Amino acid sequence: MDGERTAPVKVGETHEVSIDSVGGKGDGIAKVRGFVIFVPNVKKGDFVKIRITKVLQNVGFGEVTEKLDRPPQRSSKFVTISPEELRRSEPEAESHYEETDDFGE
Repeated sequence: MDGERTAPVKVGETHEVSIDSVGGKGDGIAKVRGFVIFVPNVKKGDFVKIRITKVLQNVGFGEVTEKLDRPPQRSSKFVTISPEELRRSEPEAESHYEETDDFGE
């Protein structure tokens, strides 16, 4: 494969991103799975939904389709459950051991 990697985004896809910084030409810089996307007409700290308009080997370009008032939702490989859900999912512990004070002596 000669060290080439394919971009994790495709033209036409939409992504919710946060603008991490602004480049020298004034475009916002966001990342999707570590891949740099340049987005015009935004400022650092913006949360936006973008549509990918162009993908090159090392960077992509997107346009804002919607301004968001909250950070993008990050999908996690970990499942989060509440303590109540955990208690409901645990089987009742049955004691198969006799409680004694001799500690097996």
